[in-house]
Amino acid sequence: MSLVFGGRRYALDDLLGLDGGTFEQTYRCLPPSAAATPHLEDGDRVLLPPSALHRLTSLHVDYPMLFELRSGSAADRASHCGVLEFVAMEGTVVMPRWMMSNLRLDEGDHVHLRTAAALPKGTYVKLRPHAAAFLDVSNPKAVLEKTLRAFACLTTGDTIMVSYNGRSYYIDVVETRPAAAVSIIETDCEVDFAPPLDYKEPEKPAVRLPPAPAVVPASSKAPPADDGAVVKDCEPKFKPFAGSGKRLDGKASAAPQASSEGADVCSAAAPSGSNNGKRQQASAPSSSGRQKTGKLVFGSSSASSSVSSSKEEPPNKTTKDEPKFQAFAGKSYSLKR
Repeated sequence: MSLVFGGRRYALDDLLGLDGGTFEQTYRCLPPSAAATPHLEDGDRVLLPPSALHRLTSLHVDYPMLFELRSGSAADRASHCGVLEFVAMEGTVVMPRWMMSNLRLDEGDHVHLRTAAALPKGTYVKLRPHAAAFLDVSNPKAVLEKTLRAFACLTTGDTIMVSYNGRSYYIDVVETRPAAAVSIIETDCEVDFAPPLDYKEPEKPAVRLPPAPAVVPASSKAPPADDGAVVKDCEPKFKPFAGSGKRLDGKASAAPQASSEGADVCSAAAPSGSNNGKRQQASAPSSSGRQKTGKLVFGSSSASSSVSSSKEEPPNKTTKDEPKFQAFAGKSYSLKR
């Protein structure tokens, strides 16, 4: 079927923009701010004129309606979008500004729009934020899930915008599976993140090695300690009951014998062999008697031991000058006269 205008014959499909069941039309693009529709920035859906709805209803178009966008200046660059409403002015299409940036379009430039073939449902999407600040969001997965509900499809190479808490985050679509353009309507899609563009690996802290020990030459090493130094370091230990005593019978008491305990310790610390003579001098022989030094003895049973001890050791010189003790030498008085 055709129509004649001004002597020329036009095919009806060309006038209506129909080509074998495919909708294809060129429009002037406008940003959402020009149409007072800022909510379009949060998603990938556009506004078309009412005439596009009449043309699409006469075709067997698959739902949801998805379109392919191409710019005249960059014919090799293509993107995909959905449609939100048919309320735009005739001859215009209102699209998000980030979508215009992907197609390198300015306000008023022409964009070629056509119905897209059935896009497969996406199973995997890899995204890369421009700024690492997006990863500092309390729950970036939940924010992204909420934002993608306003998207109908994703195209590899596009840069989408995510708004959260008054800030805009731009994210690159690095990879989509199973095709370069996929539909994300009512589908379970695995989302993976690549490192942000401004991400810098944290610098590893420098490991400080402990200082190497100083090497002492063999000639400056101290000579080994002398064996006799062990004996010199021994200090005399405490000797209990080392004082002198007096006997009640008036006889001279034996001189107190030096305790050999400290000498035995020092002799044990000294090495054997070279200092045998010193050890013999340090350790004094013990008394043959069983009487211990400082013990008071009563009676004559120990007289022999005291005598024998007095023979072995010289008497104390101080006893000669002092008067001997005489028991019961005092005066007596009688009550009878």
